[in-house]
Amino acid sequence: MTPAIIDQLLRPMVKSLAPYRSARDEFEDFEAQKIFLDANENPFGDGINRYPDPLQRKLKRALAKVKGVQPEQILLGNGSDEVLDLIFRTFCEPGAEEVLLLPPTYGMYGVLAKLNNIQIKEVPLNQDFLPDINGILTAISATTKIIFVCSPNNPSGNAVPLELIKTLLDGFNGIVVVDEAYVDFSEEESALSLLKDYPQLLVCQTFSKAYGLAGIRLGMCFAHPSVIDYFNKIKPPYNVNALSQEQALARLADYKTVQEQVGLLIEERKKLDKALIQFDFIVKIYPSDANFLLMVVDDADKRYNQFLAAGVVLRNRSRLQGCKNTLRVTVGTPEENSNFIEICKTIDQ
Repeated sequence: MTPAIIDQLLRPMVKSLAPYRSARDEFEDFEAQKIFLDANENPFGDGINRYPDPLQRKLKRALAKVKGVQPEQILLGNGSDEVLDLIFRTFCEPGAEEVLLLPPTYGMYGVLAKLNNIQIKEVPLNQDFLPDINGILTAISATTKIIFVCSPNNPSGNAVPLELIKTLLDGFNGIVVVDEAYVDFSEEESALSLLKDYPQLLVCQTFSKAYGLAGIRLGMCFAHPSVIDYFNKIKPPYNVNALSQEQALARLADYKTVQEQVGLLIEERKKLDKALIQFDFIVKIYPSDANFLLMVVDDADKRYNQFLAAGVVLRNRSRLQGCKNTLRVTVGTPEENSNFIEICKTIDQ
C-alpha cells in the first residue's frame, strides 16, 4: 500500500503509466532448467547469451542481508546517476517544480535537475559544511519537491548528523534524498535506520567506493517498497547487466575483505591527516568521514600543477562555493600515500 505522503508526491503520469513488461518479467524463475524460447535470445550458451534478471532478485537478497533491509526496499541502477535520474523523473514535474540543493555538493544533482527541466534553489552549507536548517526550512516553497543531502558530503568529507536529517524530514512535506556514497567510511549511523519511520526518505549508496567496484557502475537506492515499485515501472527493463550482477554478488560473498579494506583506508586517512598538516603550503585540512581529505592550500592552481608534474593527480575543488584554494586527495594504498607524502616534501616551498 502506498503511504499517503508518497501518493501526494508522485507525478500523475507515473501513477498512470503502464510499464513495459519484458519476457523476463513474465517468467521469473531464472535458475529453472527449461527450454527458453520466449525472449528471442541467441540459444548458444556462453554464460551471457541470456537476458539478466530485470529486478536483480538474487543480488537484492544478498544485499538486503548486509544492509538490514528487505529486498523489496532496494532499487539497483546503472550507477548512482541513473538512480538519481529516476528520482527526478518519478517525483518532479518538468517546468513546474523545484529541488533544493546544499552547495558545495555533488555536481550531478544540478546537472540532472537541468536535464529534467527542474528549477534549482540553493541554500549553502554553513562554514562547517553542515546544513543550515533554518535557511532550508525558510527556503521551502509550494513547488519544492526534493531536498538532496550528501552525507558524508562531497567535496568536504563530513557526515551530517542524523538528528539534522530528522529535523528536515519533520519539517518538510516532500522527498528527502540522503546520498551516502561514502557512508562505509563514517562513524555516523546510516540514514537507513530512519526508513521505517519516514516513507518520504530515500537513501542512496553505491558499489563504487567501499566495495571497490566503480568499473561495473552499480548504484543502490533504499526506500519504502511502494516507491521502489514506481521506480521499477519507469526504469529500463535490463538496466543492470549480468556481469555487473555477478561481480556484485561475488563481492558481497567476500564481505570480510570489504570490511578489511575499509578499515585500512580509515587508518590511512588518519595517517595522511596527521602527516599533511606539517607542510607549510597546506593551510587547513577539514575533518573527514569519507575516503578522501579536503585541504586548503596557499595556491590551489599552482600546487595542483606541481603535483601533476610529479605524477600525482588530485582534484582541484577551488571553483566550488566555499572551497577557495582547496584540493581534494583520495586515500590510496599505504604505498601510494607514502609516495604522496614524499612528493609533498619536494614541493613544500
